[in-house]
Amino acid sequence: MSEETAMYVPQDPKATRCFAFLGKINAKYHASLETYSDLYTWSTKHIDLFWSLVWDDVGIIGSKGTHVVDNQAVPAANPPWFQEARLNWAENMFYCRSEDKIALIQTTEPTPDCPSPVDRHVTYAQLYDLVADLVSALLQLGLRPGDRVASYCSNCIENVAACLASAAIGCIWVSAAADFGADGVLERFEQVRPRVIFAVDAVVYNAKVHQHLPKLQTLLSGLRDRCILEPKVVIIETGKRDPSIPIGRGELWDSFIAEGKANALGCSNGEIQWTRQGFDWPLWILFSSGTTGTPIVHRAGGMLLQSKKEFAICADLHPEDTFFYYTTTGWMMWNFLVSGLSLGCTLVLYDGSPLRDPAYLWRLVDRLGITIFGTSAKYLDQLSKVYKPREHHDLSTLRHIYSTGSPLAPPLFDYVYKDIHPNVLLASITGGTDICSLFAGMCTALPVYRGEIQCRMLGMAVETYSHDGVQSEEGQAGELVCVRPFPCMPLGFWPLSGFDAPEDAVKAASERFHQAYFAEYKHVWYHGDHALLTRSRGGNGGGLIMLGRSDGVLNPGGVRFGSSEIYDVLDACFSPVSGHGTAVGTIEDALVVGQAVAGGLDERVILFLKLPMGRTLGTDMESMIKTAIRVRRTARHVPSRIVQVEDIPYTLNGKRVEVPVKKIINGTPLSSINPATLRNPECLVEYVRVGEQLREEVGAKL
Repeated sequence: MSEETAMYVPQDPKATRCFAFLGKINAKYHASLETYSDLYTWSTKHIDLFWSLVWDDVGIIGSKGTHVVDNQAVPAANPPWFQEARLNWAENMFYCRSEDKIALIQTTEPTPDCPSPVDRHVTYAQLYDLVADLVSALLQLGLRPGDRVASYCSNCIENVAACLASAAIGCIWVSAAADFGADGVLERFEQVRPRVIFAVDAVVYNAKVHQHLPKLQTLLSGLRDRCILEPKVVIIETGKRDPSIPIGRGELWDSFIAEGKANALGCSNGEIQWTRQGFDWPLWILFSSGTTGTPIVHRAGGMLLQSKKEFAICADLHPEDTFFYYTTTGWMMWNFLVSGLSLGCTLVLYDGSPLRDPAYLWRLVDRLGITIFGTSAKYLDQLSKVYKPREHHDLSTLRHIYSTGSPLAPPLFDYVYKDIHPNVLLASITGGTDICSLFAGMCTALPVYRGEIQCRMLGMAVETYSHDGVQSEEGQAGELVCVRPFPCMPLGFWPLSGFDAPEDAVKAASERFHQAYFAEYKHVWYHGDHALLTRSRGGNGGGLIMLGRSDGVLNPGGVRFGSSEIYDVLDACFSPVSGHGTAVGTIEDALVVGQAVAGGLDERVILFLKLPMGRTLGTDMESMIKTAIRVRRTARHVPSRIVQVEDIPYTLNGKRVEVPVKKIINGTPLSSINPATLRNPECLVEYVRVGEQLREEVGAKL
């Protein structure tokens, strides 16, 4: 699955911020660390000393105190961190206050009516003033620390400012992307009961303007119907609203800002009076991408310290960087991107489709001088079939490309280095909504190997366990766990104790939280990913290969393996990127799941294929697919059934929808699947029909 030859090698590892940090540890603690592997091991053994030094090294604004964490605590205890500390996350986002340095650039997809939309820019000084006015306006509403402030919005400057203002006064931020259906947002917002909702009046996607106010009104009507106190609504005008659609009860953004400016509450002599809370104070609530949308509460200090470590020490980001991540406001990568403000970077916000014009984002790289380009593995997969950016763009400013959302297949490493940039740090990164940060990812001091995540991140004691709880040996796949506490561990599921919730609801949320992460293995964090740790090379302490979600892990005949083990074969043998797939057929997309057989005691592998338009799955192609999988994997990996389908379902964040499809083909009703989390929920109807046929086959064989 991996290659011995590095695809990228840093020019001078010893000159990186990571090695500078290693030197500080050696000097302060009289250690003799030499490699990243040494540093990683030390950081996970001495978590109290490590995170204390991170605080100092990255320049956290606030008071630290003397307590860090109980170094003997187990993850299941979810111990408190920095109990004497006082800080404010938003205050730390203003590392820079310059009147000249651009903080945010907002760019929008062109439409026929607006073929050349003008970028919007705000400097750090302008952003600070805007946040100050918002703080005042929110305080006029009587908001207090712990109140929820929500967003149903596109990726715009106002949304970032609203998040910062919310955090500035200790409120808890809750965000839903504008492409979410109103019913799905209602299910989420009714759980957290926001006092304020920010929303845009229109969004752009696929070169079309989509009116957003009707969806907003449906959401508000649903909140009223469920007897939830109607929140204050602030409408952000985009200039794209259909004038026939009324604003409703919402107040326009400009009016709201003007009221805040006039009263200047929460400010003194133009300076925001930041509400500093404890390290473990809740900062925002993120919702899992599952069908229930579980509300996960993240601590302010953990989000701040973890992102600063990732960006400053591991990724070597600088104020000179221009940082772009293609994301909606409902994906954790938006929170990840916004945290880049703490380094004084320029952030690029984009509202629109990434692939309608495959050249558009790469023109942005050249036009805006983007140095850090973040996206999803799905985007790179789709792009590889239609476009070679290197042939059309300069791209000389690029330093890093980040990919997440799903495992990055080995052929896509080839594609990036051949057709995008030959000397860029390609970082496949993994973490998730659960921790709103990374377990494994990038490091500028380390090489990049084909198909691998570079390293386990500092301070994150990641291991893999067998199904019976034994630590996996090198090169053996297992369940991804974290065996030491870490500061970005969520506080829990909402509601939390102390936030005006019934005690029985708080208790139930706490029980669900421990069931989700600590029931599989005693004491340690179970993440639900199937992964493989590779042997240490280049001093990296071992890379990581992600094999798929554990609840989608295949288990025919008791042999467990991840879905990506099959996807990798298809990518290598039947993908346009690989140069194969022409003699018998090219596979456009695929989905693999397990179907229960023998009364649930065993399962068989079902492979769903989407083929190019006009192509039909024939016996020759089916035979070649099975042969390729058998030769490159094992006989156990070979699908029992290969089924051609019209489409493959994806979440709004670009992840294959394996688990819901697995449930459907095993008889779970379609009504149990929440369509609000899916990009193309209509395609699931076909899986219901196919599932009935597959279950009939199984029954006929018994």
